[in-house]
Amino acid sequence: MSSVDQALDQLYPTRTWGEPDDARSAGIAPDELAALADEIAQELSAATFVRAGGDDEPCDYIYVLCLGRTPCALQVRDHGAAVPIEWYEPEARISELYLRLVVSQRARVAAAQQIAIDVSATPDGFVITERPRAGVYDAPLLPRLQRLVALLPTYELLSVDFGDIAHAPPGFAAGEWTALYAGQPAIANYLFFPQPATMVATTVLERRAPS
Repeated sequence: MSSVDQALDQLYPTRTWGEPDDARSAGIAPDELAALADEIAQELSAATFVRAGGDDEPCDYIYVLCLGRTPCALQVRDHGAAVPIEWYEPEARISELYLRLVVSQRARVAAAQQIAIDVSATPDGFVITERPRAGVYDAPLLPRLQRLVALLPTYELLSVDFGDIAHAPPGFAAGEWTALYAGQPAIANYLFFPQPATMVATTVLERRAPS
């Protein structure tokens, strides 16, 4: 955590959320991120998917499909894959489980979360719900997590546990974060994304005729 504290001091000279010194950012390059995703896929024998962070997210994501099959909900939601035929079954319910590695664009820091993605069919379309947890908890995921984390030093990435970055950094000001989300931003919000680590995201896709 001393390395994390040092990174925060360098990145936020005003010690205020929302006021980073972008000139001091030193994250992973896109080609390194793609190479890491490929290596994770080989080491874990699992499909991996890279998703770039949004305009307000100084991070990128690598999703590792641990429970489910391709084409998965993530491919349909983020990568334009066709909707699987089983989604069209009456009252279809699909549940998938992922490891999600979030990689900072501001510092060479990464952390892993357990993510559940559920799909529910409605008369008009499909509701895709992503439910992050503040870490990795399910026993079947832990061996894969250990193997994933072991790859990070090769890419000069510091692995941190979400449990260690779930609190507000001492001496830092919340800035606009409190007005956006209420409360105080955690260390994760300074390094990765603005939203709370366990905030649920819901996407609605319009129903189309199966191809």
